[in-house]
Formats: sequence, structure tokens, C-alpha cells
Amino acid sequence: MKYPSGIKRGTLKTTNPIKSSNRIKYGSRGMTLEKDLDQANTYYLKENIAVIHKKPTPITVVKVDYPSRNKAKISEAYYKTPSTSDYNGIYKGKYIDFEAKETKNKTRFPFINIHSHQVEHMRQCHQNGGIVFLIIRFSAYNEVMLYPIERFLVHWDQYKLHDGKKSIPYQTIKSESILIQEKFTPRFDYLSAVDEFYLKER
Repeated sequence: MKYPSGIKRGTLKTTNPIKSSNRIKYGSRGMTLEKDLDQANTYYLKENIAVIHKKPTPITVVKVDYPSRNKAKISEAYYKTPSTSDYNGIYKGKYIDFEAKETKNKTRFPFINIHSHQVEHMRQCHQNGGIVFLIIRFSAYNEVMLYPIERFLVHWDQYKLHDGKKSIPYQTIKSESILIQEKFTPRFDYLSAVDEFYLKER
């Protein structure tokens, strides 16, 4: 898909975890990060814990192919407006806004995985008192981390304003994030990490 200016949107997310003979194959424990988060949000809503939803992204369909009589496939479309972040909602009276990213990269999180307008949207939400973060899954390790936007922005601004590194090392993210522990229901209870970083009594 493309933005209205015709610029192609880069590949942001990967979905297939690492496979090797000497590792546990997480394959189908096997949901994408987005599906795991949707599952968590459904649980939060059902239990009246929070109201958080994935934001719909409006598109304009340009071309549709019909490989058979009863099947249609969108082959070209454009975003009507640049997307902001993936999810938003309300939790304990606080506005929540976050982006979800998944990468196969074992050593770093490349900034090519996120767009400038998404970062600026999250910066503005943070500056206006929202709870804002990224949830990043390193699929090679099956690790899911909540990365506070204020920590992410230190590296992003160094990159953008001072021609700094084009990625954040995995170990840096791990040290600056809260690991979201895998549970039974929901599988990734990311609001527990929100409580730990943002809402715990100090």
C-alpha cells in the first residue's frame, strides 16, 4: 500500500518466529504480536479493566483483481491519511496510546520499522499527559517488551537531530524496558507493565 504522496509503506512487522532444530519452535504458539494484543484487549474489555482498541486505518482502493468469479483481491490501495499509532484507549482514567512492532532482528531495532509521523504523534500524546509507549517483540527470543516513549525518544532524537545511530541495540532496549511476562490469560498482560512503570505508588 502507499500513502497519498505515492510513497510505499515499508515492511514494519514480521510474523514468523525463529525456527531451528535446537530451539523451541514458537511457530504456533503462534500468533502475531497484533493478534496477541487484540486478544488481551478483548479480555480487558470483557473484564471491564480497560477500553483499548486498534485504530482503523482508512484506505482508498485503487485496483481489485478477480482471480475467480467469487474471489476478489485488492492489489493496489493508498492510505487516505498517514497512520498514527496502532492502539489507543482508556485505563484507570488515563489515556493510553501505543505502537506495536515485531522484528526478527536479533541485535537491534532499526528505525526503519517506524515512521516519523508516528513518533511525532506519540510525542504529542506524551507531552499532553498520555501514557505512551511501544510494545516490541523480538521474535527470535519470543520476548515482548514495553518500551516507554520517553526512553525511546532519547535515541530517536539523537538519530534525527544529530545524525546518530539508525537503530537501538537489543540490549539497550532490554535494559530500558519492562519485560511483559507470558501468562495464560491474557497471554501478554501488558497493562501489568503499565502499572509497574507508570502507575505504581512512588
